[in-house]
Parts: sequence; C-alpha cells; structure tokens
Amino acid sequence: MVEGNHATVAVTGVTGALGSRIAARLADRGVPQLLVGRDPDRIPELPGAQRRGPAAYGDAPAMRRALEGASTLILVSGHRTGRRLEEHATAVEAAIAVGVDRVLYVSLVGASPVATYLNARDQWETEQFLAGAGVRHTVLRAGFYTSTPAALADEEFVVRGPASTGRAAFVTHEDITDVITAVALDEGPRSEHDGAILEITGPEALTLDEAVTRIAAATGRPYRFEPETFEEAFARRFRLGMSGEQIETWISWFQAIEKGEVSVVTDVVPRLTGSPATPISDAAWWPEPKTARGTR
Repeated sequence: MVEGNHATVAVTGVTGALGSRIAARLADRGVPQLLVGRDPDRIPELPGAQRRGPAAYGDAPAMRRALEGASTLILVSGHRTGRRLEEHATAVEAAIAVGVDRVLYVSLVGASPVATYLNARDQWETEQFLAGAGVRHTVLRAGFYTSTPAALADEEFVVRGPASTGRAAFVTHEDITDVITAVALDEGPRSEHDGAILEITGPEALTLDEAVTRIAAATGRPYRFEPETFEEAFARRFRLGMSGEQIETWISWFQAIEKGEVSVVTDVVPRLTGSPATPISDAAWWPEPKTARGTR
C-alpha cells in the first residue's frame, strides 16, 4: 500500500534473504529505492526501485555511483571476508560522499570486541566506525535467525553442534524486516533512533533442543538436535570438507548460544511494529536442510 511521498532509500544485500525482504517491504510502502548489488541481473525488479551495480562494498567508485541520489542507506552486513570492516567503511564513506545523510546498519545481537561468535566481532568494528563517521546512524542488532537451525540440519534432519543448555532468542527475517522498515520510515530531520542500538529478538530464549523441537512441529519434518563435543564438532565438519575458518565460525555460533551471549529478549519488535515478536511455531518460511552458508 502506497503511503505518500518518501525520500529515496538505498538497500544493499537485496539478493539475500534479509535484504530482499526489506526491499519488498519498502516497495509495498511506496518508498523509492536504489537496490544495490554486485550482480545487477540477480537484483529483483520492484515498483519504484532502480537496480544499481555492479557495486561491491569495497569498490568506492562503484558504490558512489550506486548510491547517488539516496538519502538513507540500509547497509546489510556483507559476508565475512577478513576485510569486512574495510569494506563496510568504504561503503559508508561512499554514501557520505554523495550526500547520504543517514545509515541504518544491520549488525548482530552480542556484537562485541570479545564476542564468542566471530562474526559478532566484525559487526562491532563496523559499529565503532559508524560512531565516529559523522553521519546519522542507527545500529540494528539482529538476533540469530529462526531459520538457521533448519538450514544447519543434515539430510536426515539432524542438527548437531557443541551446545546443550544455552539459550537464544531466535528471530524471524520478517520481524527484523518490520523493525528496519519502521526505522527507515521515520524520515524527519531527527529521529529518536539516531545513535541508538536496537536489539531485535524473538519473544523467548530457547535451547537448541527446544528450538529444533518446535521447528519439527511447525514443519511436520523430523528435525532433532544432538549435542556434540568440541572434538566431535571439529572432526565432523572437517570430514565434510569445511575450511578451518568455516569450522571456527560455526563452532563459535553454537558456543555463543551455550554461553548465553544471544539470550537477551527485548521489546523492540512490539515497540516499533505494534505487533508481538513471532514465535518459532508461527514462522512464515523454512529453508531446506544443508543450506546454511556459514557466514554472516
């Protein structure tokens, strides 16, 4: 439904599960957009949206061309490359150079320089860069996706990892999208969200066994969780042909849950959207097993 006139928003990551949802939701609200990606042929066609690219985060001239005309940039975090801070910083500096006056950055719950989950360390670095970049910004820390355990399952629907009693407040892509949309539509010269860190979580913190049991009930598929030791987790992933970096990243994902670093439950979803956060049993989408990418 179109709702009046809006300033132009640039959205990155639009070929991914989260960025594509954000772009579709903003299109539904009548927001003019610049959809930015490395492969323009994969960028969706949406009403009121221009496809911009090819533009990689680390390519400053390409990013400046892609972001020209936007007032807000929604920066969906890139994949872990070993230079994610530099790539994100280049994208933000390109945005500032062409007149973008606000950046909404999608980070991770638990972002910290000493976070157990390796990707959350990278996210913290970008947060710190934004804090000193001299641009209006909001950090949107997304919880672990509700869909991730299902994507981690093997062909027999078994999810294995080194966690047992720790908890996570898994959150759906749709709830994250709704929060980001609400912040993006707060278009005044100032916003209560300027400089804020918003932690977007599901409605309750669950163990992996509880989460996977609910996924099984929701999908009608025989998902189950089996805890592993560190040694078992490493050996199995190595036999599957994962790189050392992938192994370390995934083990740290499980261990962040085990240590309670992603167990916080917030009111951000209901407060910003007017609707309660979605429990696992009501999630709208489930990926196939063995589709987890291992980076975020």
